[in-house]
Amino acid sequence: MTASVTQKIALITGANKGIGLETARQLHAKGVTVILGSRELARGEAAARSIGEDERVRTIKLDVSSEAERAEAARTIEREFGRLDILVNNAGVLLDGRQGNATSTTPMSMLRETFEVNFFAVVDLTQKLLPLIRRSEAGRIVNLSSILASLTLHATEGSPVYNAKTFAYDASKAALNSFTIHLAHELRGTKIKVNSAHPGWVKTEMGGEGAMLEIGDGARTSVELALLGTDGPTGGYFHMGESLPW
Repeated sequence: MTASVTQKIALITGANKGIGLETARQLHAKGVTVILGSRELARGEAAARSIGEDERVRTIKLDVSSEAERAEAARTIEREFGRLDILVNNAGVLLDGRQGNATSTTPMSMLRETFEVNFFAVVDLTQKLLPLIRRSEAGRIVNLSSILASLTLHATEGSPVYNAKTFAYDASKAALNSFTIHLAHELRGTKIKVNSAHPGWVKTEMGGEGAMLEIGDGARTSVELALLGTDGPTGGYFHMGESLPW
């Protein structure tokens, strides 16, 4: 069941292109006021214009790896809206090469940079925005994960990801899934729902050659989780309505 979207306000990080932009586009089409977080303001503003030139499309400069910009984003949203209904933690990086399993030689610098964007930045931004999400009648937090975060599938010979070992990225998204589980448990007595989304193998810059899904389909899971009704799940890991194994 989809909750009412009347006056709902959503922040989508990494929203100037790809799945983030499409998520914003689809939420806007459903009546949500969307705030596009973009590392480069000009690109974010251009992306916003591609959605529509109305009061329900906003852009803020938000490089998620910058603690100062994360804090400023929270202040801006509080000042201009007073609350936040939906947070889609979409921004992320994949720095591992697609050269096969190179776990033993993965540089510490790559691990740190990957975790900074894909995990630490998400945790900090969410913590900073949580007071605003608590003011929502139905707060929703969506963490963009990946099927590559599934430890079960990685350990199961013959699974779709068994031979797809991008260590830094996979580990960072597994940590993100852990954040989803822990935060959902902490908030289980509230109206806030927290879930992880696997968008699928999508035709984006990150998806690369061979991706199967169009961007519209890649945003579908995020949008569904952002608009969950009161009877919807929390603390789950989903792709197009289906649960994935942790």
